[in-house]
Amino acid sequence: MNRMIICLFCLLVFWGCDNTNLDLATQAGIDVIKAATLSDKDVELLAAKASKQSDSKNSIAGIQHPYGMRLEKLVGDRYNSNGYVFDFKVYLSPEINAFAMSDGTIRIYSGLMDMMNDEEVLFVVGHEMGHVVEKHIKKKIMLAYAASAVRKGVASQENLAGDVARSFLGEFAQTLLNAQFSQAEEKEADDFGLLFIKNHGVDINAAVTALKKLAGLGKNHSFLSSHPDPALRADRLQKQIASPGKIEGQSFLDKFIASIIRLFP
Repeated sequence: MNRMIICLFCLLVFWGCDNTNLDLATQAGIDVIKAATLSDKDVELLAAKASKQSDSKNSIAGIQHPYGMRLEKLVGDRYNSNGYVFDFKVYLSPEINAFAMSDGTIRIYSGLMDMMNDEEVLFVVGHEMGHVVEKHIKKKIMLAYAASAVRKGVASQENLAGDVARSFLGEFAQTLLNAQFSQAEEKEADDFGLLFIKNHGVDINAAVTALKKLAGLGKNHSFLSSHPDPALRADRLQKQIASPGKIEGQSFLDKFIASIIRLFP
């Protein structure tokens, strides 16, 4: 992260010439520093803004809509867990996807609900909750914020490249939603989702069948381009289910190894 800051700062200094909007370039430099020093509170505020922007661009199922009623039956309108208050809603879209934000926002696309039964949807919900609880999204927000700063730096140039970059200054939310989780982070979220449905009395094999359905989308599907191979994840969970005692949460060693892996994405 420090190397990223130094490189971006050098670029911004290099841009400091006659055809540069210095106010915008200076703000870009400030934003780069902010990206590396975001507090949990900052992350939640940025996540809330990104969630609001995403919601404004999508049609949301109301509480009387069949999709809204189905999700509420599974998880309730708001759900408290691990110190978080989650906000669940359904996007009315044929897209097969789901996402979570650091503020507890979780959105499930109706296209994904169409291809899965209730138990499988609940695993996906638990998986997304895992991303929040394990704080995976903080790194995504930091990188998205840094990317926004880079675009702002380019936009400070009074030329065609600057004109193009300025048109993307409002795309922070989209950058955040498209960022990919690491294999270690997906593993943690899968384990959280598995334990979540187990604790709710749901057949834990639903985790495996949910991932296998996602694997069946084909390698060219947009969902698979931003997620580690669901087939491999399904195989891992299947082996975990077959070994009694391995669904009680991660061991200290597992968490330690995962934290080391995250230092070298």
